[in-house]
Amino acid sequence: MDTSRPIIALDVPSAQAALDFVRLFEGESLFVKVGMELFYAAGPQVVTQMREAGHDVFCDLKLHDIPNTVRGAARSLSRLGASLLTVHAAGGQAMMEAALEGLREGAGAEGEQPSVVAITQLTSTSPEAMRREQLIEVPLQESVLNYARVAQAAGVAGVVCSAWEAAAIKDATSEDFLRITPGIRPEGADIGDQARVVTPSKAAQMASSGIVVGRPIVQAADPVAAYHEIKAAWNS
Repeated sequence: MDTSRPIIALDVPSAQAALDFVRLFEGESLFVKVGMELFYAAGPQVVTQMREAGHDVFCDLKLHDIPNTVRGAARSLSRLGASLLTVHAAGGQAMMEAALEGLREGAGAEGEQPSVVAITQLTSTSPEAMRREQLIEVPLQESVLNYARVAQAAGVAGVVCSAWEAAAIKDATSEDFLRITPGIRPEGADIGDQARVVTPSKAAQMASSGIVVGRPIVQAADPVAAYHEIKAAWNS
């Protein structure tokens, strides 16, 4: 899985909009994220369409339910050909283990199954909101590290976190435990609804394994140029 490519969040309202966007990158293999907005609008086939167009897919549906339900959902999703799939670490170790079981069942003995990464604390969550709304009194980083340790114990491949926690997660888990970081904004860009953001080059310095970038690329006047500028900064 090549995370030297920024993962482009295709937060667009239809399969046609997604296909039109990736066609801008003729001849280039992208790593794209299909999240809730696009998946719910276009259905599972949009993942297959992205794969058939030559792109790797991060299927970001944040599964979070009782273990048996997540197991069934993962079994269904395993057949789509995505490289990455998300679950919520808050669902617990048994739920994350059930997701892995479902993926194995769906892929079969010879099939290739997605890697699973667990959501820790959303990058839109501030320490104040975590304390006020989740009633979690420990510092935000301690909450994230706890989720990361539970996720590693469950056997998933890594976590989704902000770059601000990536180095600490690396130290608490292992070098090869993935640290996929959204909340990436080029210098001077609007941070929107994100609370914990960094630039692409800063994310690299802070031990992120991969970055997810949406609006700064998808809504850019020249998405191809914006992508390559962010990619260069990430790999610098």
